[in-house]
Amino acid sequence: MKRQDNGMPTLLQYENVAWYENGVVKILDRRVYPREINFVTCQTYQDVAQAITDMVTQSAGPYTAAGMGMALASFQSQELTDEERIAFLKKASETIANARPTTANRMRIITEKALELAKQTLAEGQDPTEAIFQQTIDSLNRRYFTMNKVAEHLIKKIPNNGTVLTQCYGETIVGMLLRAAKNTGKNLKFYCAETRPYLQGARLTASCCVELGFDTTVVSDNMIAYLMTHEKIDLFTSAADTIALDGHIANKVGTYQIAILANRFGIPYFVTGIPDEDKKDYHDIKIEMRDPQQVLELNGIKHTLAGVKAIYPSFDVTPPELIGAVVTDLGFFSPYDLGSYYEEKPENVFY
Repeated sequence: MKRQDNGMPTLLQYENVAWYENGVVKILDRRVYPREINFVTCQTYQDVAQAITDMVTQSAGPYTAAGMGMALASFQSQELTDEERIAFLKKASETIANARPTTANRMRIITEKALELAKQTLAEGQDPTEAIFQQTIDSLNRRYFTMNKVAEHLIKKIPNNGTVLTQCYGETIVGMLLRAAKNTGKNLKFYCAETRPYLQGARLTASCCVELGFDTTVVSDNMIAYLMTHEKIDLFTSAADTIALDGHIANKVGTYQIAILANRFGIPYFVTGIPDEDKKDYHDIKIEMRDPQQVLELNGIKHTLAGVKAIYPSFDVTPPELIGAVVTDLGFFSPYDLGSYYEEKPENVFY
């Protein structure tokens, strides 16, 4: 399959997501983009795991970083015996997969696939590094291809000259939706909730939207009710870090409150992504608690007095009654009927 990142904004070009080459992994630092264009260079798989934990990359970016990190782990272990390499890669798989707790199930699919490929390749007397790298590129192609199908479904629900409200940075679906809009000739306006405390909506989503030529406005997270009162919003959409089969979804903290407001104002909320077959209900969703210091400061500037405390739940959970539909590669599914997605026996095209 040819590369699927044609026509994508800077953030979604493969080399800018995460890239293994010559014994290092380079990751575009999304914590400072677009203010600065910096790449974090990882010399070890532990560096890759730490970069994922530290949100150098986020949204779907860690899935690519995980695969590239496993290629780096293979490079690191090339002087070991085959048995020692497999043990080394098994440890790398667990370390990388658990870099962010809420998405550990998805990350483990990627790292364990790399581990199995390494075992197979070593048994054939070959070094697995290049094979794992190519497997990661193949995974990227499948994910982009799949999310393009999602975008093709979603764009049909947005009128020409329509207005879309986004939350956080939905990575691949953001780029694919923008590309689908251009391909269908739809002129859209985007409002991007800034997404405190990391500002992914302001820095990442808004950058993609304006880079591809769309009318783009950033609003702070506490302006949503004002926005819905005074502007016509046709659709609220977000990706999801987890979609449980009972219709609860976990996404960047703040998603739940926007969904409540969308429901109040009669604005449809469409979640994009693939249901997690191994997460049966709300109780299977683990919320990652991050360093509260990140709430007490912005861009390194502290804005509270000493002694002030904070909390930082990275995600919140939106219940199914607030979700109009989950948009997948197979089309629209009711949040109350996500199990039927797997009854259609979809191919494993996401990881």
